[in-house]
Amino acid sequence: MKLRWFVFLVVLLAGCSSKQDYRKPDWNPEVPVKRAMQWMPITEKAGAAWGVSPRLITAMIAVESGGNPDLVSKSNAVGLMQLKPSTAGREVYRHMGWSGQPSTSELKNPERNISMGAAYLSILEHGALAGIRDEKVMQYALVVSYVNGAGALLRTFSSDRSEAIEEINDLSADAFLKHVVDNHPAPQAPRYIWKVQKAMDAM
Repeated sequence: MKLRWFVFLVVLLAGCSSKQDYRKPDWNPEVPVKRAMQWMPITEKAGAAWGVSPRLITAMIAVESGGNPDLVSKSNAVGLMQLKPSTAGREVYRHMGWSGQPSTSELKNPERNISMGAAYLSILEHGALAGIRDEKVMQYALVVSYVNGAGALLRTFSSDRSEAIEEINDLSADAFLKHVVDNHPAPQAPRYIWKVQKAMDAM
């Protein structure tokens, strides 16, 4: 009986001692970035139209799909920027004044996919994340919100959006990343920030 409790305690302490390192396993951005770069003419056009960095869009393409426009995930995220028709797709449609949501075939079209991905990033930046002052912190916040939703991120600071933005503005980019590591409910959130930054650094 004592041995069983000892084993239980060891396992419990091991689980509490440290979170998994989001930088492991390592990720080499070279090939996915190269594939993503082929879409740069579209990326630059979409970035200019929506006021979003083409480098950020290209990095997200590298991380999300490795530059494969036909990729469909198990959760039905589609194309180069892995947009879900029923969430991000519907949000962009609503923003444009359209009803419904994009089809899978529409989202497999590279030009439509990148344009809608850039639009969604712009909606996040000027909507839920509006007021974040530091450019790097905004980039990190955009990346996390794109993948896991802005609400999930903001709630790690406060249930009140304005208070959450104020708290975010008190942090450096490194402190913001540490907060995500320590507090975000999705364990992949800090890894996604890290991978996008690695992709941007590889360009």
